[in-house]
Amino acid sequence: FEEKAESPVLDMDIFRRNRVFTYSNIAAFISYSATFSVGFLLSLYLQYIKGLSPQDTGFVLLSQPFIMTVFSPYAGKLSDRIEPRKIASLGMAITTIGISLLILLDKNTSLEFIILSIVILGFGFALFSSPNTNAIMSSVEKKFYGVASATRGTMRLTGQMLSMGIVMLIFSLYIGRVQITPGNYLAFLKSTRIIFLIFTLLCILGIYISLKTGDSVISE
Repeated sequence: FEEKAESPVLDMDIFRRNRVFTYSNIAAFISYSATFSVGFLLSLYLQYIKGLSPQDTGFVLLSQPFIMTVFSPYAGKLSDRIEPRKIASLGMAITTIGISLLILLDKNTSLEFIILSIVILGFGFALFSSPNTNAIMSSVEKKFYGVASATRGTMRLTGQMLSMGIVMLIFSLYIGRVQITPGNYLAFLKSTRIIFLIFTLLCILGIYISLKTGDSVISE
């Protein structure tokens, strides 16, 4: 439909002729699919399995956005000097490490280990996000900046929805439509580990896609 429109909302030719734009957006979609639900899962784990209060759980989870806030600006500046796909791919690899550590979660996992995993995840996402955005925006002409920004926003929201969809699917298969209680803590832990395994595999795919992006050419 968009291809036949005189003034399309989304010019599909951008995806066909612009490798950097296409693969960078796919990498963003995968990244958000693999990371968005981590905070949700850990909030449940920390409150139900570790017995933390909602307030203490929030303090633990704040370590990820704190790290992202500190390092994201530096990653963006670094991507102006070094090829963005290289930094973004490194960030995705570090994110993979952070999420893969969470596969090891059980009832005896220490808070220090969880915080370490979250910090690694936050650092990796900080290295990925800004350079990925830089690659997308710099791969198109100025007249397409609005389209590029909206497309990445769509990838972000779609990835977030898929991330929660994966969580709900695995929970429904292993826990069912019941409240989380001590009687199904083992099922909760098993489903959580499976979800983190899926997210890890998504991140590995994201590394591959990010590396295939190619060299960015800054648009005038």
